[in-house]
Amino acid sequence: MALTFANKVTVGRILIVPFFIATVMYISSRHPILRWVALGLFLLAVASDIIDGYIARTRGQKTRAGAILDPLADKMLLISAFICLYIKRAYFSQIDFPLWFVVGIISRDVILLLGSMIIQLTTGKLEIEANRAGKLTAFLQIVCVLGVLLQMKFTFVFWYVALVVTFISGVVYIKEGIKAINESAISGR
Repeated sequence: MALTFANKVTVGRILIVPFFIATVMYISSRHPILRWVALGLFLLAVASDIIDGYIARTRGQKTRAGAILDPLADKMLLISAFICLYIKRAYFSQIDFPLWFVVGIISRDVILLLGSMIIQLTTGKLEIEANRAGKLTAFLQIVCVLGVLLQMKFTFVFWYVALVVTFISGVVYIKEGIKAINESAISGR
């Protein structure tokens, strides 16, 4: 089966990630325009996430590939953004981008990835459904990245809120994963 249009938009988002990474990593006082290029690429990726989701829902293009590729694209973009922005924190010197924030965000995603693998191994299937906490987490993480790229000094307020919501969404996903494993064991799958 060929990729749906929604899946193609998601693949496009995945392909933006290396260009975003390269742009952020080359930001310097000699190349300040690259901060704006990185911001544009990031906003393009975020817009494509909204577009592919809308198309998938309204045009009946929800697919198993999309259910896997969409969250993968989101994780690739956000995790690479946090790592690259932390590495380039000297350029964003007026914003003290903290390591604890980056570790907290990435830790939750690593735990969820490991949990997904366990669910797949124990149940033979993996149903990935974004919940409200997960969507709010993604939104707040996007705001954090935008705040750093725009060099907004009050961005640190969002770090705390984003980290708390990230933790809560991680707990929600873990509970849902445990429930899926238990239901699978009860039904004998």
